Amino acid sequence: MADDDAPRQFEIDLPPEEIAGHYADFANVWHTPTVFVMDFLTLAQPPHDAVDAETGEHRTIVPARVVSRIRIPPEQVFELAKALTQQLEFWEQETGRRPASGPLLGD
Repeated sequence: MADDDAPRQFEIDLPPEEIAGHYADFANVWHTPTVFVMDFLTLAQPPHDAVDAETGEHRTIVPARVVSRIRIPPEQVFELAKALTQQLEFWEQETGRRPASGPLLGD
């Protein structure tokens, strides 16, 4: 019988085709009542300016491609946020750098 308080040791299998991973320039996060979805995207082409034909509004179009979509239950979002914060703190200590502030693709 499993003890719910016992520490867990995960045995993680990484398929060979996933070892290199996927580079992403940014992520888009959205949710439904039962799942959080993280789409990791890479730029497909340089951003370019465009004018909306109906409104005349100027915008910057950022062509991007989803390289990976991850779905997680809402309960895991808190654990993911803690893990990301912890790893960011380790990264800052190791490199002496701080992440860039502000949008990477402009306003």
